[in-house]
Amino acid sequence: MKILVLNCGSSSIKYQLINTETKQEMAVGIVERIGASDAFLKHKAFDKEKIQIDGEVLNHSTAIEYVIAVLLHPNYGVLKNIKEIDAVGHRVVHGAETFSGSVRITDEVIKALKDNIELAPLHNPPNIAGIEAVSEHLPDVIQCGVFDTAFHMTMPPHAYLYGIPYKLYEKYKIRRYGFHGTSHRYVSERAAALMKKPITELKIITAHLGNGASMAAILNGKSIDTTMGMTPLEGLLMGTRCGDLDPNLPLFIMEKEDLNLKEMATLLNKHSGVVGLAGLTNDMRDIEKAVEEGHERATVTLDAYNYKIKKYIGAYAAALGGVDALVFTGGVGENSPLTRRESCSGLEFMGIKLDPKKNENAKGECDISTSDSKVKVFKIPTNEELVIALDTEEIVNSVIKKKK
Repeated sequence: MKILVLNCGSSSIKYQLINTETKQEMAVGIVERIGASDAFLKHKAFDKEKIQIDGEVLNHSTAIEYVIAVLLHPNYGVLKNIKEIDAVGHRVVHGAETFSGSVRITDEVIKALKDNIELAPLHNPPNIAGIEAVSEHLPDVIQCGVFDTAFHMTMPPHAYLYGIPYKLYEKYKIRRYGFHGTSHRYVSERAAALMKKPITELKIITAHLGNGASMAAILNGKSIDTTMGMTPLEGLLMGTRCGDLDPNLPLFIMEKEDLNLKEMATLLNKHSGVVGLAGLTNDMRDIEKAVEEGHERATVTLDAYNYKIKKYIGAYAAALGGVDALVFTGGVGENSPLTRRESCSGLEFMGIKLDPKKNENAKGECDISTSDSKVKVFKIPTNEELVIALDTEEIVNSVIKKKK
């Protein structure tokens, strides 16, 4: 099948057209600055040159129209007919407790997404806008939703409940949800495949490290804990997000700095984490360079970043009752030998031994642990889009089967 995978943000739409038979990208691109006069579309079809188209894109509907047009273009497109698009798979950030797996988009599903907007006010509205835009331009095509939170719905209550009055959980569904679920699922399954063992027999810790970062404890293929919470703000130190902190700190800062709720939320989400501590940038490549040049705050920031990861490795090994594999993925996890090295440093007592040469020269999917390491350490590039495409294909096949 040819599945169009969409990741719709408030001002951008990332897309990939994937052939599920070959598991290859036919085309990939992004529409940025939606709603602005200086919007643009970047597009790269398989074995063709990358192009950029500049122009006004008023809304998500116009953006989807442009995406379809570029896929059909005779010179740099990959489709001859719009009917070649068999289905559309959407990355949807928050499914709350409503969705524990991928689903076909229906009116009932859209209503549930709207009901969950208060849990993801920045993410669910553009996800919905993307779904509605596709309905407008591809009315006969099946659409499916694949949720960031779904993989973590197997967490037990003792892992997802917070220490607040239970009635608040019942009333507002305040609990740990976790995110990056599609990535954690993909790389844990790939780790099991590389080990040539059933995932149902493994204890795996996955670390998705990027500008947004999270870790997960995966027991027998099921997520039993994850670092992000009700929102993506909790857990590890991130590019611009604070991660774990004393719950009273925001109240203290609001009083001292005379900030309102919106200003406090902006401080914690946009001006904290790596950029807040180092005072330089949220790009870890620049932080590592600054460390090499002797920048003191950058050094402390990088130490704090790696320390948090190491601390959660230990915590999740305890939660799992041991660990068979540790997986690094995401922009930092895949590209920073330094973070991988420092995160594993001192964990030899747990059976984690990193091979220095393998770590420095890691390319693609690879085992970067020593031959005598009791715990396998992997670097595995994530592929959330492929998971979305394959889940969408499975749902479409199920719909076709029911019709027969």
